[in-house]
Amino acid sequence: MQLLDQTDRRILLALSTAAKRTASAVAATLGLGRNTVQTRITRLENEVLDSLDRRIPAQSLGYGLLSFVELHVDQRHLEDIAAKLEQIPEVLEAHGLTGSADILVRVAAKDAEELFRVHGQLLHIEGVNRADSALSMAELVPYRTTRLLEHSLRSS
Repeated sequence: MQLLDQTDRRILLALSTAAKRTASAVAATLGLGRNTVQTRITRLENEVLDSLDRRIPAQSLGYGLLSFVELHVDQRHLEDIAAKLEQIPEVLEAHGLTGSADILVRVAAKDAEELFRVHGQLLHIEGVNRADSALSMAELVPYRTTRLLEHSLRSS
């Protein structure tokens, strides 16, 4: 992924405060040409920004229980395990880790019974040796990049 320049970062910061702004409004705010802003927004949407599903809270779909599951796996099966994880709808994301666990899986469930079922699915994937779950009690700092974006503009 290519690093964002100052103009891209300024445009993203302007959009983060009001996502529905038009390219013309962003251009006027930043003192840039409308065509420049429109071209950059299109490129950012195609190459940098996450898809819409990243912004849909699982809770709004009835999946109010969030769990983080650490998988301990046989590394030889890592690619197959990742492919199997993609097939489980309740798996929101998975990350390869350093440390004692190999994969961190974020799981959404409607209730404890469904979480138990999904946990069983994870354990039945070939190459998964152990799964340790932790329930999210509260989101203390939601996913965000605006403050990081502001910091990167100040430090550049």
